[in-house]
Amino acid sequence: MIDADELRTRTRALLAAHPPAATDRGAFLEARFDAGLAWVHYPEGLGGLGAPRSLQAVVDAELEAAGAPDNDPRRIGIGLGMAAPTVLGFGTEEQKRRFLRPLWTGEEVWCQLFSEPGAGSDLAALGTRAVRDGESGDWVVNGQKVWTSSAHTARWAILIARTDPDLPKHRGITYFVCDMTDPGVEVRPLRQITGEAEFNEVFLTDVRIPDAHRLGEVGDGWKVAQTTLMNERVSIGGMRIPREGGMIGPVAAAWRDRPDLRTHDLHQRLLKLWVDAEVARLTGERLRQQLVAGQPGPEGSGMKLGFARLNQEISGLEVELLGEEGLLYDDWTMRRPELVDFVGRDAGYRYLRSKGNSIEGGTSEVLLNIVAERVLGLPAEPRTDKDVAWKDLAR
Repeated sequence: MIDADELRTRTRALLAAHPPAATDRGAFLEARFDAGLAWVHYPEGLGGLGAPRSLQAVVDAELEAAGAPDNDPRRIGIGLGMAAPTVLGFGTEEQKRRFLRPLWTGEEVWCQLFSEPGAGSDLAALGTRAVRDGESGDWVVNGQKVWTSSAHTARWAILIARTDPDLPKHRGITYFVCDMTDPGVEVRPLRQITGEAEFNEVFLTDVRIPDAHRLGEVGDGWKVAQTTLMNERVSIGGMRIPREGGMIGPVAAAWRDRPDLRTHDLHQRLLKLWVDAEVARLTGERLRQQLVAGQPGPEGSGMKLGFARLNQEISGLEVELLGEEGLLYDDWTMRRPELVDFVGRDAGYRYLRSKGNSIEGGTSEVLLNIVAERVLGLPAEPRTDKDVAWKDLAR
């Protein structure tokens, strides 16, 4: 079993062989992956050493102290937080070796082709079809996906499509890896309330996906997708942040720096939200420690719920605290950013952008059902369509 001392030794050897100040960023990240120091709990040869997940912090601390570059995790969060654990869990050895290294180094960006105009909260109702070509064995995909972050920069996408409409909606789905540069993939920007187009809609017209890019068995796509969704909610709601990190930081700073803005009512609300943010931060830390023992569970839905509520309440308080200044907005320019930067913009942006937090990554209403049924053990809602073939469902 690899321990912390051995990881420190391996990390220092990496730094000695590839000094960050004298090594190309991409070359350093590739060397780190090959040394098994990318995600230490992954298997050897796939960026890890089979070490306990908790020891990743040892490696990260050594590299940060040496000024080593990171892989810009905010830009490639979908790949790191959703695609990678799914490929690791369900991919073939060939798929793992093809996709994981350039995913981790950021050479290849990933996006998620799940939600559809008629299948968002009820994702299993999706209608994008994948039909097997009997001659080539490829899958021919037609359909539309929506709310796709990073589709305009992505090389690869994780995709779920219906392969058997004669089965109930949860059973006739298969999971694929889609090349976003292939013919028939069209990405269109969706302009948001913030003025920019961080999301996209994606149209798939006779897109051919080789069977070698299927993850899991045919018809097991919903099972595979659950791994993706549970990791997604942990990555959104359980990010590691310092005290007063995230949305609470700017409003706490404004309170300290601008005594002229203070009122008793705002003070009471700020105190409550500060405590809530700290509780959420510590709960996220506990959740990450639980992950050491296995895969993420439904508890991640609770973290994502809290993340959305807090962001919306904190950003609303910040706008009120700033008064007339809070009504200003820095830039309505239409652009297609590579990442979301909550703290790098003004209060107006944070207020508007946080409205999407209760929709993306699973709506709050759906997550409440998951927490109620799978965490608290409450009776499930009646599902009259559970055993009905997808093709017979009313739409």
